[in-house]
Amino acid sequence: MSGFDPSTRHGRRRAWWLFGLFAVLLAVLSLWLAGEHGRRQAYDELAERARRDADLNSVVLRTVLEKQRSLPFVLAQDRDIRDALVSRNAAALRRIDQKFESLLAGTRASVIYLLDAGGLAVASSNWREPTSFVGSRYDFRAYYRQAAAEGSAEHYALGSVSKRPGLYISRRVEGPAGMLGVVVVKLEFDDVEHDWQRADDSSYVTDTRGIVLITSRPAWRFMTLAPVAAEQQGAIRESLQFGDASLAPLPIEPRTPQGEPDVVRAQLPGAAAPAEFLRVSTAVPATGWRLNLLVPTAQAVQGAMRESRSLALFGLGLLLGLAAFVLYRRQKAIQRATEQEQARLELERRVIERTQQLSRARDELQEQIDERLKAEASLQSVQQELVQANRLAILGQVAAGVAHEINQPVAAIRSYADNARTFLSRDNGEQAGRNLEQIASLTERIGTITDELRSFSRKGQRAIEPIPLVEVIDGALLLLGSRFRQRYGRIDVVKPAAELRVMGTRIRLEQVLINLLQNALEAVENHPDGRVEVSVSEQEEGVALIVSDNGGGIPEAIMAALFTPFNTSKEGGLGLGLVISKDIIGEFGGRIEVASSVAGTRFTVYLQKAV
Repeated sequence: MSGFDPSTRHGRRRAWWLFGLFAVLLAVLSLWLAGEHGRRQAYDELAERARRDADLNSVVLRTVLEKQRSLPFVLAQDRDIRDALVSRNAAALRRIDQKFESLLAGTRASVIYLLDAGGLAVASSNWREPTSFVGSRYDFRAYYRQAAAEGSAEHYALGSVSKRPGLYISRRVEGPAGMLGVVVVKLEFDDVEHDWQRADDSSYVTDTRGIVLITSRPAWRFMTLAPVAAEQQGAIRESLQFGDASLAPLPIEPRTPQGEPDVVRAQLPGAAAPAEFLRVSTAVPATGWRLNLLVPTAQAVQGAMRESRSLALFGLGLLLGLAAFVLYRRQKAIQRATEQEQARLELERRVIERTQQLSRARDELQEQIDERLKAEASLQSVQQELVQANRLAILGQVAAGVAHEINQPVAAIRSYADNARTFLSRDNGEQAGRNLEQIASLTERIGTITDELRSFSRKGQRAIEPIPLVEVIDGALLLLGSRFRQRYGRIDVVKPAAELRVMGTRIRLEQVLINLLQNALEAVENHPDGRVEVSVSEQEEGVALIVSDNGGGIPEAIMAALFTPFNTSKEGGLGLGLVISKDIIGEFGGRIEVASSVAGTRFTVYLQKAV
């Protein structure tokens, strides 16, 4: 049993060998069954088509017969024919000859002739021909005797003069005193046989005795379905119905038992060897005849078998392919399971070996994690300290300007206070009150400046929230405005609408704006017509805060690493202002872009618009 172990290589090869043997046996069985199915299907289709064709040929043959049967009946009622038979006048009989001759073309009959009561032909449609029937006696023919006895007759036989086969349709002509004669119409089936010969099928019509009368194979005419007894052959030959025909059996042999389908083997005239045919038989209405149709089966059966076998092979190929795939997957699954089991055992061994190593590595990793967390906390503290240091440095730079902003209101307060004392000494209370109001207003301005300084210098970080952008601009200008006014008199500001709000914190946004304004101030410091502009633009992606100057631009060496720490062109500068500003804007979901040339520098701060 070890040879069938699917987990071994030998077992897998044995399984594939058995699968191949099973596939071959199944293919042979499938081809045989498919061939038999295709053969039966082909026979059924051929039988259906043959029955339709046989019925159609039978209807056509009946139509031809019915067309000719009415002619003798009509002629037997013709007064001219009766008078001619009674008078036996030569001129009257010639007129009958001419009438028969004119009817011949329209009725497509082979010949029309008139017999007197004794069976002598007295008028005929072929009266002008050397083989004219006029003057010949036909009282020995069956169609005359039967018509004389029964009134009408139909008899298929060879012509006694023309030796051409045909159906004789006769009708008795009645007179006042009894039978005057017999009208005979001969119908030949050359056109019908010619039409049948155009088809590949073989058609033949047999009478009640099984003798072939009409056929698409002329060599089969007057052959029989079965051997005819000697005494019956003698009677047939004595009647001269079929001349000296041999009445030999047709070269047709049954291939299947009696039933459906009726498959036979027939030797066609001129064929090198017998071939297989499907035979269908149907009755010709209003006659005792039967129409037989032989349909060749070789091409149709072979084609159907070939198609059925092809479909079977295709389906079997799919089935075997699926089975092979399943077998392959199963073997692979078993192989993988075996390998996985071995790998599991190996893994357990390695796990046991490395448990202590992993424990030590875990302890080391935990120590590294603790050190990294400490480093990150220290880094965040340093970053906050840098931001606060930058903010305090800004306060140091703007301190002189702020002191100037405060000195002016203080000097004005002193002046207003002295004036108020004077007005009070003069009992001018109204004017003294107005001076006190001015003193209160100046004191409020000093409080606003000092509050802004305290807020700006405060350490800590508030949550991001919607901030009115105009408040950010006003706060920055409050701290830096005096420096611009001392040097240039003004700073150009296009303030946004009061309802325009951006995402961030006010103090940190002011820190960014002050950094940009200080850089702009230093850029235009040596320009007598220096100008700094602040503007705001609403865009689809957010809000753009723009700070531009007309200084000499940023040197290329500095521009290449503008937002790199410690990259500065200022003497004594640390090069951290723009780096800190970029980090702050990045935390708020925005970005800073810069464009610089000899005509000046333009910083654009993109902020998220508050909804």
